[in-house]
Amino acid sequence: MVKFSKELEAQLIPEWKDAFVNYWQLKKHIKKIKLSKMQQKQHQHHCDFNHNNGVFGLSICDPVRFLASKFSRDNEAENIIQVKRKVMEEGDDHEVYKTELAQLFSEEDEVRAFFERLDRELNKVNQFYRTKESEFLERGEILNKQLQILLELKQILIDRRRKPSGGIIPRSWTPCPRNSDIPDGQGGAALSGDGTAAATETDDVIAALERNGVSFINAASSWAKTKKGKPKVAMRIDIPAETPARTISAVTSMLWEDLVNNPKKESGTGDFINRKKIQCAEKIIRGAFVELYRGLGLLKTYSSLNMVAFAKILKKFDKVSNQKASASYLQVVKRSHFISSDKVVRLMDEVESIFTKHFANNDRKKAMKFLRPQQQKESHMVTFFVGLFTGCFVSLFCVYAILAHLSGIFSTNTEAAYMETVYPVFSVFALLCLHLFMYGCNLFMWKSTRINYNFIFEFSPNTALKYRDAFLLCTTFMTAVVAAMVVHLLLRASGFSPSKIDAIPGILLLISICLLICPFDIFYRPTRYCFLRIIRNIICSPFYKVLMVDFFMADQLTSQIPLLRHLESTACYFLAGSFKAHHYDTCKNGRLYRELAYVISFLPYYWRAMQCARRWFDEYDTNHLANMGKYVSAMVAAGARLTYTRQSNYLWFGIVLVTSVVATIYQLYWDFVKDWGFLNPNSRNPWLRDDLILRNKSIYYISIALNVVLRIAWVETVMRFHVTTVQWRMLDFFMASLEVIRRGHWNFYRLENEHLSNVGKFRAVKAVPLPFREMDSD
Repeated sequence: MVKFSKELEAQLIPEWKDAFVNYWQLKKHIKKIKLSKMQQKQHQHHCDFNHNNGVFGLSICDPVRFLASKFSRDNEAENIIQVKRKVMEEGDDHEVYKTELAQLFSEEDEVRAFFERLDRELNKVNQFYRTKESEFLERGEILNKQLQILLELKQILIDRRRKPSGGIIPRSWTPCPRNSDIPDGQGGAALSGDGTAAATETDDVIAALERNGVSFINAASSWAKTKKGKPKVAMRIDIPAETPARTISAVTSMLWEDLVNNPKKESGTGDFINRKKIQCAEKIIRGAFVELYRGLGLLKTYSSLNMVAFAKILKKFDKVSNQKASASYLQVVKRSHFISSDKVVRLMDEVESIFTKHFANNDRKKAMKFLRPQQQKESHMVTFFVGLFTGCFVSLFCVYAILAHLSGIFSTNTEAAYMETVYPVFSVFALLCLHLFMYGCNLFMWKSTRINYNFIFEFSPNTALKYRDAFLLCTTFMTAVVAAMVVHLLLRASGFSPSKIDAIPGILLLISICLLICPFDIFYRPTRYCFLRIIRNIICSPFYKVLMVDFFMADQLTSQIPLLRHLESTACYFLAGSFKAHHYDTCKNGRLYRELAYVISFLPYYWRAMQCARRWFDEYDTNHLANMGKYVSAMVAAGARLTYTRQSNYLWFGIVLVTSVVATIYQLYWDFVKDWGFLNPNSRNPWLRDDLILRNKSIYYISIALNVVLRIAWVETVMRFHVTTVQWRMLDFFMASLEVIRRGHWNFYRLENEHLSNVGKFRAVKAVPLPFREMDSD
């Protein structure tokens, strides 16, 4: 049977952990009571022994005394403790509970300390529940208001389809200057002077919007008009600029208003209601209802788990103290706000009905798929195949090593051709699989330490990749790659033409690309498409809004520059047709190829810098500009090192040394202080941070030292080692692998710091910005 403490640890909400009953601290108080009671018994036994001089005896009245004391304890059980409720302020329901002992205990100090702690925990739970309940209730009211406005606007669209003259929104309905995609002054948007029906319809729409809280400015009444007879509605539609079209529209609109200051702002033209904008608003409101429902479910779980925790700890107290105090205290707990209040349950029912009606076409089953997504059960078949493919990979790799030795591919005559044609493709898959393996280790550690990575990355729990799935992908790819390498060697030994067998790596790469973009629901399609969508957002930076998963993936790409370089040489080798003539020098010595090497080395840092610029544009936080400077310095250092490999002189050696040292110091500072939250001299954990997830502090110090060592691995690029082609390629692959390992090591602490930030703010539900917002009129 699983202990309740472990069950509570597994079920509690990680971001709200500090707001739960501190069950473990209460257990320590119970142990103190137990130890005190044992000491009292030993002392009493010693006193009785001395009093009777070692002679023991029984009296015929002892059974009568035992029964009398038992009935007396049963009758007085309700009066052992008294829990008083005190309201803190007049007109406020905030209450504080305080327990007083109505009976003397032999271990009175320990019992009093236990109930004082229990009272603090009960008050803490009540206060937190009340705070979150009020937040969700307020959010529910705002969402209802937003939904009513949305329904009115959708009705306008329906009416406009029936009658083209309808659906005109007054000019004072102002779209957000940064988020609007409605152009100013669209033709034909003015109200016609003789259109009585259109004017009446517009008044009806305005009246409906007024009923839903839309204010009218500079008017003596709700239907007050401007000098041209149109009301001014102080509201605008804010649609996040998440796509390139919206981003460009937001920038141009902002520049137009700020620089040009459109003089036609008060002209008689107006804006049509944009159908796409309304659709985006509907999607946002639907997501907000889903997050509200999720938050209510978490609060309901919070209430039930705390109730069970109180019952369990009071039961332990009764067992240790041989009293019956749990019944009276549990009655107080049940009457407390976090148990007695039914507002959360009623709001959940209301959200279910609203969502079913307006977003699921009255299909409750469809609505529950959004509100309560079911997580897929982990299959033992995944674990089986991970073990199977791991064994196949090890066996095939041993076969490849034997065949490579026997065929002499690493000899002086054949090593150059093999390493320049076959090695780049296979090293791409090897580095990719190593990164997948490190990501699987990250997922395993995040799950073991209760880091809510799905919430941080905004992944869907029912389709998110689990650590067993990551290991399955890794072992499957590596088995296929090593099998292709074995087949390549066997065909090479059989006397096949090199121009034919060298196409095998290209075929493997083509199959992988086809599998990545395959539209069929096989081989983790949600994960594949999510990956493609993230890559699209990274490439199109800064036109897409930057999410946590976007810049996290971009950081991974900065550690895979060797992989991108190998992809470049592979694409050149196959697309230029060099594999047919077996001329690998065509791409290596080409001028375009040499210039593209700079582009490939700069691109990941450029994408990451553009993401920082976009985040600064959205949030106006100067830290993002400082972060952008880090990637610019890394870009300069990478370019200097690449130039030094081609122009080995003292000038470029000095430039490489200066730029690389500056970039490394910049990166180490940002890693430790900003990304990991370390190097805090005032922390209770010396030079770390106040809150740590791993219990062993020495792991953090070792990680800091390891990160420093791996960050300065660039020193190898400026050292002139006299090695053969094979040794140089192996050294290059080894250094690239170290960077991938460093990135996987960095990932854990980066997400740990992000998770602790969410815990500190009790942030367990995503805040969805709403589309309709009131604004002050000019």
